[in-house]
Amino acid sequence: MAMNNKQRLLGGIVLLGGGVLLAAVLLKVQDNAEQSVALPAVVQSVQPQTVQAEPASATMPTYDLQPLAVDVATEQRLLEEQRKAREKAVAEQERRAAEYLAMQQQAEAEAARKAAEEHAAILARRQGQMQSSDNIPPELVEDEKTKQDTIAKRKADDEAKAKKEAEAKRKADDEAKAKKEAEAKRKADDEAKAKKEAEAKRKADDEAKAKLKVEAEAKKKKEAEKARDLLENGDKNWMVQVALAANQANADAITAKLQAKGYKVTQSKTSKGVRIMVKPAGKDREAADAIRKKINADESLNMKGSWVIDWVPLEQR
Repeated sequence: MAMNNKQRLLGGIVLLGGGVLLAAVLLKVQDNAEQSVALPAVVQSVQPQTVQAEPASATMPTYDLQPLAVDVATEQRLLEEQRKAREKAVAEQERRAAEYLAMQQQAEAEAARKAAEEHAAILARRQGQMQSSDNIPPELVEDEKTKQDTIAKRKADDEAKAKKEAEAKRKADDEAKAKKEAEAKRKADDEAKAKKEAEAKRKADDEAKAKLKVEAEAKKKKEAEKARDLLENGDKNWMVQVALAANQANADAITAKLQAKGYKVTQSKTSKGVRIMVKPAGKDREAADAIRKKINADESLNMKGSWVIDWVPLEQR
């Protein structure tokens, strides 16, 4: 209680001193303001001269104007000096106010320091008295013990809470780190899998293209060989061409005439007409030549211009 009373008293003294200094500053500001308001007159009133009556023959009345009592430039100079004086006074007041504020803050800090020292000294004396005296009332001892227990319990609770929060934060950080690592691993696995699949697909496409190319080349080669073989050593049919009809009706008539003789007749359309051929029993040229001679010798057929050809059907060419 004694310490609190001293603190209140010291604070009251500081506030009282600050109020007195502030009132003095405000009074000074008011005096300067009143002095600045009373400015001298800039221009004296101009009084016109009494106009005397002139005869009726005068054309215009005349006036005699007095000059200004004060020079305008001089008045402006005085006003400028007063303005500078006011600014100087305001700056001085602001400086004093800043000094007062600094003094007040210093006094408050000093008062707080002294109060803290007195409080510490009182606590030290009280602790010494509690340790050395056996006549301390039990209720004070109990109150102090309860207070210390409460402080210790609060401290323990704060430490436990801080520890729990730190553990929860560490656990959350570990989980976030593990989740991030798992996500990164999954992403890396997906990228590797996608890359592997893309590589496999590219390889499969290349193999398929290569296979198709090989097959195409083989097919082309086979067809070329077949065409060359067919051209050079194809399945030639030795036939006896007996006539070249101008139209299909003539070709059918000649075919019927030969078939009546027992010949096996084949027709083949060309750009110049329909070719009529007789197929021999054998596949060699000798058999075809024998049939040619037989047809040429038959007077009833009247086909003496027959000849042997090595004919290949269109579907085999």
